[in-house]
Amino acid sequence: MPEGGRETLEVEGTVREALPNALFRVELAAGTRAAVTAHVAGESSLLRLRPGDPVVVEIAPYDAGRGRIVRRR
Repeated sequence: MPEGGRETLEVEGTVREALPNALFRVELAAGTRAAVTAHVAGESSLLRLRPGDPVVVEIAPYDAGRGRIVRRR
């Protein structure tokens, strides 16, 4: 369980676009939203992501439009 006792949802997706300020637009494979804006989490920030890369995104229940990229598939 993540910090603060909040549960998150891990969803697979594909990077569609690199945005300014180290953000990425990620198209989700399944779910209610077609795409989310995500940043790279923790030490994974050293990864270089390109459009088309498959990733796993962690989405908090209180803001389904934003997420964290936790790993590459």
